[in-house]
Amino acid sequence: MVDRYRTVPGSAFEVDWGSGYDLVLLTNFLHHFDQETCVGLLERARRSLGEGGRVLAVEFVPNEDRVSPPFPAMFAVMMLGSTPSGDAYAAREFEEMGRAAGFARIRVDPLPPSPQSLVTFEQA
Repeated sequence: MVDRYRTVPGSAFEVDWGSGYDLVLLTNFLHHFDQETCVGLLERARRSLGEGGRVLAVEFVPNEDRVSPPFPAMFAVMMLGSTPSGDAYAAREFEEMGRAAGFARIRVDPLPPSPQSLVTFEQA
């Protein structure tokens, strides 16, 4: 199993990610950046995938009203105050970013009992 898992040290914005991966994990990462930067990261992730590969992100996903559920909504405020341009994105925004990055299917599923959600980006 160890020979099938690899981390890539360095900046996600600068290093060569490699290719042919079945899975790329972007856990608790996208909310630190603006949507344009997220699209760029998702594009890099998509290019590193092999056929049938997918990207999984774990994120706080508020509803479209941006005030519920309480924890993801509060997390958006924390990102506003602690990052230059981060946010807690609604499901629709993840779908838009995923499509802009070239993914065909984007799904957001809750991860109870956690207040976070699993965002899955899949190729065609």
